[in-house]
Amino acid sequence: MSEPLAERIRPKTLDAYISQKHLVGEKTGSLYQQIKSGNIPSLILWGPPGTGKTTLANIIATESKRPFYTLSAISSGVKEVREVIEKAKQSGGLFTTKNPILFIDEIHRFSKSQQDSLLGAVEKGWVTLVGATTENPSFEVIPALLSRCQVYILNPFDKKDLEALLHRALKEDTVLNNKEIELKETEALLKLSGGDGRKLLNIFELIINSEASNKLTITNELVLSKVQKNTVLYDKTGEQHYDIISAFIKSVRGSDPNGAVYWLARMIEGGEDVKFIARRMLILASEDIGNANPTALVLANATFQAVTAIGYPEARIVLGQCATYLASSPKSNASYMAIGKAQQTVKQTGDLSIPLHLRNAPTKLMKDLGYGKDYAYSHDYQDNFVNQEFLPDELSGTTFYKPGNNARENAFRDFLKKRWKDKYDF
Repeated sequence: MSEPLAERIRPKTLDAYISQKHLVGEKTGSLYQQIKSGNIPSLILWGPPGTGKTTLANIIATESKRPFYTLSAISSGVKEVREVIEKAKQSGGLFTTKNPILFIDEIHRFSKSQQDSLLGAVEKGWVTLVGATTENPSFEVIPALLSRCQVYILNPFDKKDLEALLHRALKEDTVLNNKEIELKETEALLKLSGGDGRKLLNIFELIINSEASNKLTITNELVLSKVQKNTVLYDKTGEQHYDIISAFIKSVRGSDPNGAVYWLARMIEGGEDVKFIARRMLILASEDIGNANPTALVLANATFQAVTAIGYPEARIVLGQCATYLASSPKSNASYMAIGKAQQTVKQTGDLSIPLHLRNAPTKLMKDLGYGKDYAYSHDYQDNFVNQEFLPDELSGTTFYKPGNNARENAFRDFLKKRWKDKYDF
């Protein structure tokens, strides 16, 4: 059969859909009831490749019993957008409560004018837009269109999801049913997939098709030997797109400017989107360097603006400067860990009461209720500091930010210890 394995076993119903329980789980899914009721808003599905965005779009249309139209941002222009919107209108968008679904794959590749051409149809309800993107829609989708859509994030498949995909393939695919295949070891398959379900199935099928025998035992050694022989150098729209940016980020994080510029060169020579590279460095500057060298974030932001303005080929010079600077900077993920821990605490403890002395008191009633009472204005005290509580009572003494072990954050630690004495664990 010419159809790839991933397409042959693509699930058709919500019950058969693997992973993304935070979206489609019966009890916990934020999209589950909307899909079942058919009340689907225009939405953007944002997640890495191979996490089920296209499949979910198809299931949404099937479950809600709506006409389904699809466009690829790679091959469609304004003309194609207008043509499919006209077809959608004629199929019932004006006369029924269930508007047709227009699915646009890789919507981040649409230009501003192409995205503008969607606005009227979405706003007037001629279509329900479902867009799929691997890029942050805040950067790649125009504000007017983004404001008319809900954004839902899809996560990479975990080990359990990936193994379930393999077992489904062996059980349901008519081609594989004719072979005797034993999944003796799966670690290499899972690692190479990188959480990408489509990539996993492509590798699995490649290995099976490379063997003449109908009897096959899948081992880590077999997988690695076959995949290494069939790996392409770089494809900016394919699987290694994420593998190479991962190698680049890890090289910078590991303070190796040589590794950083090598993987950067691989991306540049492969024609990678200049903004994609610069955006990843911007995130990395805060996540992995942070307060160990705050200038890194300033330079990364300047790099993003510069390469956006000048483009290739000169952008490679700016990218190279930024990459070597970031790689050569001291590293700290302390602020990244702090916000993560704080968010987790908020999820676990809910909306704890704001201490009265920290509340705003713009009216007499609020003042009478004690809002703002006993708040000490820091600038009225020596060294612009006074010891008072800034957390809810239930969290008093909790430490979220622990300065990293580097020159700048060691100075932060000394400053905070001097101010807070033994209150926090630094």
